[in-house]
Amino acid sequence: MAGRIFVSGAAGFVGSAVVAELVSRGYAVNALTNRRAMADRAGVRGFGGGLFDPAGVDAAMEGCAAAVHLVGIIFQKPGVGATFQHIHVDGTQAVVDSAKRRGVRRLIHMSALGTRADARSDYHKTKFAAEQIVEKSGLDWTIIRPGLIHGPGGEFMQMEARWSRRTAPPFLFMPYFGAGVFGLGGAGRLQPVYVGDVARAFVDALEKPQTVGQIYPLVGPDRFSWPEFHRVCAMEIVGLKRMVMAIPAWKGLLLASILPSSLLGFNRDQVLMSQEDNVADAARFPGDFGWTPRAMIPSLREYAGQL
Repeated sequence: MAGRIFVSGAAGFVGSAVVAELVSRGYAVNALTNRRAMADRAGVRGFGGGLFDPAGVDAAMEGCAAAVHLVGIIFQKPGVGATFQHIHVDGTQAVVDSAKRRGVRRLIHMSALGTRADARSDYHKTKFAAEQIVEKSGLDWTIIRPGLIHGPGGEFMQMEARWSRRTAPPFLFMPYFGAGVFGLGGAGRLQPVYVGDVARAFVDALEKPQTVGQIYPLVGPDRFSWPEFHRVCAMEIVGLKRMVMAIPAWKGLLLASILPSSLLGFNRDQVLMSQEDNVADAARFPGDFGWTPRAMIPSLREYAGQL
């Protein structure tokens, strides 16, 4: 495939990587953001206005050979309409509707690992509802469900760096949510995937007809407990061991019910999701894509100095 590609969420952590990957392969990009339009540069044409400006989305979709929909949030801001339902579900519907109006048949959609109809978190429930819109759209779709995405521009890894350097609360230890009265009952495992590999997968999907109508978990090869993950990050970022300590999940849920996420730094959904395994059997991915995502430590070593 060649030509111009529509990308929503183009200025975000994953969006920036996807745009860079597209341009490196010779694609032109129509980049939609929820802020003012990105400055045009070689291979990239910026469009502002966001998902809920139909004329703006249509203008960004015009002349494109395919669409890549990346927009998602982890923190809700109901006061400005940024809820999981509005952004994940209504936003996906807006992209699908615009693609149909502009005759764009190919759609690559970013979901999330753990997405399912009976999920405990509203985040995962609305991600599943968005997937249903894509699957029923009649378009030539591919859905990719990344696990925890790590990379130099990601807010989560920036927080890992601050915890490793003891410059962010709780300062003396790296926290995670644990089950049980005292938080000592463990938590879910995770399987991080490098942002560069996520971008590569999205662009590869455009070029591989066998991915049409398929859903792919996208994870790295390493599985960690939360304490193991924190220790790896501390060692690679600052070269030192750091204390890791559990906060009882019930306490996190209680705090999230009475205090805003802007004050806490986390929300109810993040506590709930931390108690579930965020891992997957991704054996089908290498067969269809022809490569395997990179391990955590070698990729982290390449960008740790940027954190």
